[in-house]
Amino acid sequence: MIYTNSDGGARGNPGPGAVVALVREESEILTKSSKFIGESVTNNIAEYEGLIHALELASRVTKDEITCCLDSELVVKQLLGEYKVRNPNMLPLFLKVQKLQEKFKRIKYKHVPRTDNFQTVVDELLNDELDNQGYRKKYGRRK
Repeated sequence: MIYTNSDGGARGNPGPGAVVALVREESEILTKSSKFIGESVTNNIAEYEGLIHALELASRVTKDEITCCLDSELVVKQLLGEYKVRNPNMLPLFLKVQKLQEKFKRIKYKHVPRTDNFQTVVDELLNDELDNQGYRKKYGRRK
């Protein structure tokens, strides 16, 4: 089974944002990637962008079944249809995720706590990406 873990965040809300994603087979990390996404990003937008990044990475590894693990309860519940997407800035990202789902035979979304082993890995990579962009001094690290 292939899993993704993703995270997105902003220092300040909105503020400078980044995303990170990893693709793994059980506990073996197959690939990981992080990137800066802008100077004025909200945390929720960054979470969606992180998932999009994860889906793009996963599509290079498999077309079969994947499970996407996220620490954003909002994003997971929106994708499962439990919450409506009310923010007009998030709707295009929600629709982009819907389109990317077509690349896989089956996709599951799972909310995981920030203390999950792989979620702590992506959280640390996210903070590293923002630090590397020079946002440590001005905004501090996210806890």
